[in-house]
Amino acid sequence: MKLSPTQGNTANGALKITAAGTGVKISGMVQGLKPDSEFGFHFHEKGDCSAPDATSAGAHFNPGSQNHGNPQAPPHHAGDMLNVKSDAQGVAEVSIDNAEVSLQTGQPNDILGKAIVVHAKPDDYTTQPSGNSGDRIACGVVAIQTN
Repeated sequence: MKLSPTQGNTANGALKITAAGTGVKISGMVQGLKPDSEFGFHFHEKGDCSAPDATSAGAHFNPGSQNHGNPQAPPHHAGDMLNVKSDAQGVAEVSIDNAEVSLQTGQPNDILGKAIVVHAKPDDYTTQPSGNSGDRIACGVVAIQTN
């Protein structure tokens, strides 16, 4: 999937999402980021990145109606993931496993057609409902690649 920058931002990239056990693995890279920084990284409830600020993607993907939190301990949204970290060149290598979501299962936690959003600031894993991670700087929709 392709991540495209929101209006006024430069963050972009390419991610691959594959089924892994009962969850998914997200791998790839995001570039055009502020160097040596952390950024919130979440699945969002709608597969719509059409708004200039990507607010059309809705809130964090949360089929279990949980509070926002650190993905390493409950409670947290199914779409909550660890922050991505950029290097000195503003590139973040992404390698994240998310056992809370599925791909192409038709279950309530299926992320096919949902968005991934990169935020301007790191997620604090505490502030409700979204971790105080700031503006949406890149957005992309999870789709099945046929090539």
